[in-house]
Amino acid sequence: MRLLPGLLLIFSFAIVNAQDTEKEEVKKAVQMFFDGFHKQDSTQIKSTIGSEIILQTIGRNKEGASIVKTADFNDFLKSIVSIPDSIKFQEKLLSYQIKVDGSMANAWTPYEFWINDSLSHCGVNSFQLHKQGGTWKIIYLIDTRRRENCN
Repeated sequence: MRLLPGLLLIFSFAIVNAQDTEKEEVKKAVQMFFDGFHKQDSTQIKSTIGSEIILQTIGRNKEGASIVKTADFNDFLKSIVSIPDSIKFQEKLLSYQIKVDGSMANAWTPYEFWINDSLSHCGVNSFQLHKQGGTWKIIYLIDTRRRENCN
């Protein structure tokens, strides 16, 4: 009877350790996406995404109303690759909150976006990932963008 509590404790530690490992793998997938983004490497970016990725942004229209815009992934890639060398850009991820359930994960990453060393805007990325063939792939990315309250 004394053996059962010990086995349950060991089993719970194994589950927590596996969960932490999955969270680290999700974080690596997001980091690889941004590494490719900053290097303007479309091949590397593509290696981190699922075949039917959805990209959306929540922002404001000219009247100030909140809107959702959907972007074509290939257009997104073309825009990143075509940024001239004279423009320095960086999306700084401020933190990660990652949740995993089986083969689905979510990464919530507040960010600041800098252009030529000036803060352009800030917001939050929300990545949905699916584990495909043992690898985490981004299948949905939505972000917010704002120019105020970035500090």
